[in-house]
Amino acid sequence: MLMTTCKGSLLTGLFLLAAASTSCDDFGLYPPADGGAAGELRWVLDRESVTKAAEELPDTNDFLLTIRDGKGNILYDGTYGDSPQSLSVGEGNYTVTVVSSAFTTPAFAKPQYGDEQVVRVSAGSSVTVRLRCTLKNAGIRLKIAPDFLTSLPDGILYVQQADVKLKYQYRETRIAYVKPGEASILLYNQGNMETLFTRTLEPREILTVSISAPAPSSGGQSSIVIQTDTTKTWSYDSYVIGSDNPGQGGGGGNSGEEPQDAISVGEAGAHIGQEGVWVYGYIVGGDLTSAGKNVKTSGITKNTHLAIASRSSVTDKASCLAVELPKGSVRDALNLVDHPDLTGTRVYLKGNLVESYFGTKGMKATSDFVLK
Repeated sequence: MLMTTCKGSLLTGLFLLAAASTSCDDFGLYPPADGGAAGELRWVLDRESVTKAAEELPDTNDFLLTIRDGKGNILYDGTYGDSPQSLSVGEGNYTVTVVSSAFTTPAFAKPQYGDEQVVRVSAGSSVTVRLRCTLKNAGIRLKIAPDFLTSLPDGILYVQQADVKLKYQYRETRIAYVKPGEASILLYNQGNMETLFTRTLEPREILTVSISAPAPSSGGQSSIVIQTDTTKTWSYDSYVIGSDNPGQGGGGGNSGEEPQDAISVGEAGAHIGQEGVWVYGYIVGGDLTSAGKNVKTSGITKNTHLAIASRSSVTDKASCLAVELPKGSVRDALNLVDHPDLTGTRVYLKGNLVESYFGTKGMKATSDFVLK
């Protein structure tokens, strides 16, 4: 299993890209309601820096995607993995929103990553929204000293936001995530509820709070000592969103040389001719000799190759990377004749990128892999 890490710097933004003949996406048939000239709207999750988080992020296929027109009408509302690759739309403004999961009340291990972009599509134009996800909520991590439990054996700490309280156990190590805004630390002891402090948190701010209760020196009551980390926001490291992949990828001469630097299927076209490149994507099917325009997704009969794509919902062969499975361990482990259950699985593959293989861009001499 490939574990995710985070390295790099934070940058949130939108890139509007004119669609070109080298694009790996096809278009869904969604004619504009007013019957006017159509434009084309696409979207892709880009790699972006996020705050370090101990919890594993959900599969990007499960991210929640919403697309609205300028009047607020919903054109798509569902998971990223089930979304079409494009929409044919009328001229106007469109809002594209993505979040890793719904988040409403304080919860442990519940970071919410997301982005929202507003774009304008002109008649006859093709626009791609590149969504760069960053942490949208904030968090509190308590470091409770041993003397707290000794001095206040019945004391209970809570993280509160609005009217919702989240109990923070003495041995809890996870981050308590909250919405940006005011959050409080409460102490319940001997029938009394006391607010220890209230802090206004910004998006991406992870506040570390040390709480201790030294024993009294001469028969008096224990006092509670609170110290907060002066660093409001964690350092930002680089991370691949469109596929849970660490590393910069896609840039510089060394991109794709290690699994942690893997490039996406969409980026592979810019690296044609390179050898020993790591590429990540989702296994979507095979039998490309007889697939026609769409990849065959079941009943695979050839064990010599398979197709991967940027999303598990992709079936258009032109949107895929055809992957050669040379005889040996790679073929034994990945071929869909023996392992049909691998369809939809995220995979990292190492090989040589070629311009054409089964009528689409491809990877030959595949020499290594990592299943996620």
